[in-house]
Amino acid sequence: MMDIGSIDQTIVDKAKKLKLLILDVDGVLTDGRLFFDDFGKEYKCFHARDGHGIKLLRQSGVEVAVISGRKSNSVELRMRSLGIQFVYQGHEHKLAAFQEMLEALNIEPEQTAHVGDDVLDLPVMLRAGLAVAVQDAHFAVKQRADWCTRVPGGQGAVREVCDLIMLAQGTFDLALQPYL
Repeated sequence: MMDIGSIDQTIVDKAKKLKLLILDVDGVLTDGRLFFDDFGKEYKCFHARDGHGIKLLRQSGVEVAVISGRKSNSVELRMRSLGIQFVYQGHEHKLAAFQEMLEALNIEPEQTAHVGDDVLDLPVMLRAGLAVAVQDAHFAVKQRADWCTRVPGGQGAVREVCDLIMLAQGTFDLALQPYL
């Protein structure tokens, strides 16, 4: 289990305010590699722990959204299976989607977190209340992040962020209760 006491109090304070977690896909929900067969069909690999963390976080009252620069049917299918309503694909310029979500949910930028791995994520990360980089993110993203995960993208990094938010907001134990 993550030790919330080992995390800087400023990060915990920012996480307490969150109502929306925004995720990039390639390099965050996946390891960033792109697989294509001989017919051009694309394949992505998602980590089951990330998916379960997203479900738990949503049950705790924090909404989750995706903004991706690429477009993929597998992303649409996976996000639908997780109950994610806000899925923006093919958005290389992510600020418009960010602004649309703020208005739709009637929240302020400081009530959002954004998890990214590459420079396309910086415009939203720099406006979000909590900017998170996955462990293997580009150095320019890591330099500008408030917090970095201990594990790489696609290997449980999103679960780590979900756990951090629930621990900060005091909802982790309640989320864990059905499994004890």
